[in-house]
Amino acid sequence: MRGVMGVSLIFKIAAVGILITILSQVLKHSGREEHAFLISLAGLILVLTWIVPYIYELFETIQTLFTI
Repeated sequence: MRGVMGVSLIFKIAAVGILITILSQVLKHSGREEHAFLISLAGLILVLTWIVPYIYELFETIQTLFTI
């Protein structure tokens, strides 16, 4: 069941990446580079909040693997 969640997470990250790219390009071409940067930063923070639990789980698994 964990693999299915991983695939949906990859699709979510791809969708956010596409949306952020489009928004950033539109904002840059309209002369609002500051807003484009903030949109990119918000997208990065959103994706990081989705990924951090998986990274934490990976480190816990590695820790238990090497303490056995």
